[in-house]
Amino acid sequence: MFNRRTFIASTAAAFGTPALAQDQNTYVVPQEFMPAMVRLQANLAPGQIHVDPNSFRLYLTLPDRMAIRYTVGVGRENLYEHGEFFVGAKKEWPSWTPTPDMIERDPDHYARYADGMPGGPDNPLGSRALYLFYPGAGDSFLRIHGTPQPWTIASAVSNGCARLVNSHIMDLYDRVELGAPVFLYPRNPALPEAA
Repeated sequence: MFNRRTFIASTAAAFGTPALAQDQNTYVVPQEFMPAMVRLQANLAPGQIHVDPNSFRLYLTLPDRMAIRYTVGVGRENLYEHGEFFVGAKKEWPSWTPTPDMIERDPDHYARYADGMPGGPDNPLGSRALYLFYPGAGDSFLRIHGTPQPWTIASAVSNGCARLVNSHIMDLYDRVELGAPVFLYPRNPALPEAA
């Protein structure tokens, strides 16, 4: 299925969680979490998204074995789902409704949003969202999205989705086509980082 060793030519060591901040407007994204152009070991088709939960990295593949690398937050260990998907929808300032599983897991937090929350700066999906669909089966309810809590990137904190800083998801959103393949790699903490 997936082979991380042949995928990424250069990845940084796994990050610790950045110090918590209280305000998305004043939080400064550390330089090491900023998007960067990188060369890949594998010659992958351009226009694909690859998410490595072990290094909190998302790669958008480009021609000539190049990619744009973004830092992401991913799902908590028991909520992260790996597999192959495609971008089935794209939305700007999307509305958000917690899934029934989220409400069941934490009704005190999520039940009040059972009818949904309109899009906006405080919405959990942030400024943009890519909706991941299963081939032949429809919406997976997984998203690649922004966040009003940029300090949570580079950590495993979400309900299964991959989150980026709002300005980074806006950049990714503009570059990704509907139907783009998305690969969420499995967790494998024992696997060493690619050289």
